[in-house]
Parts: sequence; C-alpha cells; structure tokens
Amino acid sequence: MAGALEGIRVVDHSSVVMGPLAAQILGDMGADVIKVEHGKGDTNRHMGGGPLPGLSGIAMTVNRNKRSVSLDLKSPAGRDAFLRILGTADVLVTNVRPKAMRGLMLAYDDIATQFPRLVYCQAQGFRAGTPDEDRPAYDDIIQAATGMANFAQATTGHTSFVPSIIADKVSGMTIVQAVLAALLHRERTGLGQRVEVPMFDAVLAFNLAENLSRAVIPGQPSGYNRILMSTRGPHRTADGHVAIMPYEEKHWKAIFDHIGRSAELEEPWFADRARRTENAEYTYGRLAEVIATRSTSEWLQFAAENDVPVNAVPHLDEVIAEESLHRGMIVEREHPQAGPYRSVRPAIIMDGSPLTVRRDAPVVGEHTREILAEAGFGAEEIESMLSSGVAVQA
Repeated sequence: MAGALEGIRVVDHSSVVMGPLAAQILGDMGADVIKVEHGKGDTNRHMGGGPLPGLSGIAMTVNRNKRSVSLDLKSPAGRDAFLRILGTADVLVTNVRPKAMRGLMLAYDDIATQFPRLVYCQAQGFRAGTPDEDRPAYDDIIQAATGMANFAQATTGHTSFVPSIIADKVSGMTIVQAVLAALLHRERTGLGQRVEVPMFDAVLAFNLAENLSRAVIPGQPSGYNRILMSTRGPHRTADGHVAIMPYEEKHWKAIFDHIGRSAELEEPWFADRARRTENAEYTYGRLAEVIATRSTSEWLQFAAENDVPVNAVPHLDEVIAEESLHRGMIVEREHPQAGPYRSVRPAIIMDGSPLTVRRDAPVVGEHTREILAEAGFGAEEIESMLSSGVAVQA
C-alpha cells in the first residue's frame, strides 16, 4: 500500500539533525525526498561514528528514504539548478539562517511568486524578524535558552544538559506537524505558504506543557514538582533498579499492603492526588524507601499481578540488542555501501497508508545525475555542471 504522502516531493535543504529528521519522517510517510548537499555533505554525515567516512550511524538513520544531489548553491548555475528542482517540489525544508538564505536569494520573498503552491518551511534557532534571527543555535544553546538545562538543578543540584539532542528532535517533529498542516491547507485552497518553526519556540512550548504549572498565575514559580525532585525514580531495589509508577490510589494501597505498611497511608501526605503532588518530594521519598525493601524481580511480578505501571531499567545497549526489549522496532538491513546495519522502524503505525523504509541513506551526490535529469537538464548540461564542480556525482 502507498504511503500517505506518495506523490509529494520534499526538498531537504537542511543539515545536522532537526531538518533532516523531519524530512526523514516525511519520507517514511511516502514522500519523495531530495536531499540537497554541498560537496562534503551534511554535517550529520560525520557525527557520532559509523561504518564509512561520510556515512555515520546518525546519517544512516536521518537520511533514509532520500536521494542526494550535490550542488554549489553559491554559484549562479547551482542556484538555477536548485530552483529547477524546487519547481518539481511540493515542500522545501531548510534550517539555513535567514540572512544566508537572503544572500543566496532563496528566501521566501525571493521565490514565493515563482512557486505559489510551495510549502516553504524555514526552521532556525530563533524567530525571524527578531534581533536573534541569525544567532547560531544548536541543541545545547536551545536547551540553555529555554530553561531546560536548569531542570537537573532541582534533582541533582547541578546544571546540566539533558543527555539527548532533544531540542533538535522536538523541533524536527514540530516541523513535520507544520508541513502536514500546510499541505492540508494547500489541498483546500490551492496555495502554499511560508511556515516557520523556530527551535526556541518549539522547545519552550514543549517544556511548558507541564512546567508552566503554577506559573500560569503571574508571580508563581514554574515547574511541575512531581518530576523536578530528587526522589523521583527509577528507584533502587534490593538488588538493582525499577521504574514503578503508582498513579492511582489503588496502586499506592497495593504497594504498601504488599510490605505490611498500609497504616502509613492514613497520614496526611496520602489524602488525595493533589496532596501527594504538592508534597511530591516527601511522597516519592517514602516510595523509594518501600521499593528498596524487595528485589527487582519481586516488584516486577507484584506489579504485573496488581496492574501497577512498572518496567525494568535496562541499558540502551540491551534494548538495541534484544528483540524482547526493543519489541521489533529494530530490524537488520543491507546497505549497498556499508553492508549489514541496524535500522529503526517508523514509530507511527497506519493501516491504510503505512510508513516504510524504502531507501537506504545515500552517499553524498549519489543521485545527482538522476535528479538533474528529472528537473529537465540535458545530458550535456549535466556533464558541464559536473566538470565545472557546480554539481558532484558520487
């Protein structure tokens, strides 16, 4: 069955993870994604190690379901080729800063009249039209700017980054939402539009879903205290760790009954959910004491029998290696250059228009000739562009 976006062409003019991840998800949904890169390729091709130079593990994930064309957009011929490719597309995703796009004469205002049906998605660190629009911004910068880097202060006493490029990934998924909405708008009106996803805005909104909390009232402190506390799990057991989440009163009662301490639930801290949340540091401190009295296996069995949310705490390497832990999300594939590798299944399940992995990540410029031909260039024109360095074919 065809993917939901079959027949939609996306030009991925982005780098690192935010934009490429968004374009990858659109590709999983069935879109034909053309990745436009310079000669050395996207930065993500050299991040985090991998099987081949220029083909890192990160690139093999976020560049799947794409074809690669390598162009020098600073040259007039390269820019012209980009515009001709764009003329065959429905969506442009770029995270190049506004000033640089204006310098290339590829800002939305430069091309909107030429491509009225194009969904032009611009994503950068900070909102366009503000003094910060051209500030360099990567994941660490956005974690700091949005207050995320201070979350750990409440739980560990130290300011630190979340050990994940969460700002890039949240922004990437926000881009997908925005593009899909803009495509639906175009379906209804026939018109494309400029779409902007500032990383700062996307991540701050993400952070504040729960952490605005009491601060919805001016003058009150921010933070959802159940998560910003030192006693939040995973909890140590008698022989390891377990993540256990007594969410309902019946869960708490079952746990304290199990160890013969049910009388403690008559104390004021347990009166209702609001009281337990208000006194979360104390509440979960009590829970931590209780969990430490039994082994991990005993708590897992108890929780299964009493329908209490629970999970063991495996290392990520274990999750990747064991099918019972990754639940079929990781599959083996054969890459034409890199050989056998692990690939992550699309996280969305759709019965009528399934997401699929149809292409392995390309090397830089693997499809340059093919894509230029589709854009209407003749064989001699293509060879001239390749010989002059305007384009590169792997």
